[in-house]
Amino acid sequence: MLNQRRALHCISLLLLLSLSGCVFWFSDDELEPQVHLLKVEVIRARLLDQKFMLYFRVDNPNDSSLTVRGLEYRIHLSQFLLSEGESDQWFSVDPKSSGYFQVPIRTNLWQHLREVVKLLKKPEQPIPYRLEGVLQTGLFFGKDVHLSRYGEIIPGDFIPE
Repeated sequence: MLNQRRALHCISLLLLLSLSGCVFWFSDDELEPQVHLLKVEVIRARLLDQKFMLYFRVDNPNDSSLTVRGLEYRIHLSQFLLSEGESDQWFSVDPKSSGYFQVPIRTNLWQHLREVVKLLKKPEQPIPYRLEGVLQTGLFFGKDVHLSRYGEIIPGDFIPE
């Protein structure tokens, strides 16, 4: 009976020590990766269907490799939602380097046509945009990196003369 209690105490102590070590496995010593929207390319612009390609760069400031599992995104143009979706493209970014990826988006601006026409009346006036999303990283134990980027586009740059 005494041996069973000692064995139970030893097992409990080992279990407690091993679980407390798990805290070190998930330490926040690593810096969050930075996500940058580099470019928006118009692929096709029809009346009821617009296709764009978003170009992103992910900077990994850490000493270990970064696995990216996908990106959830929402893009607002001025006050209205331009597009939202999810990319499940997996790739790896080497330590202290950058990785690049592209996300195709498709939208229909017909419901916002009146607002878009107002914005395009002055093609040299910048239009604000907002990109919000979550970059999903990690292989086994994922960590979500929330991102929010603001900027402006000039419609005249996209309109051929």
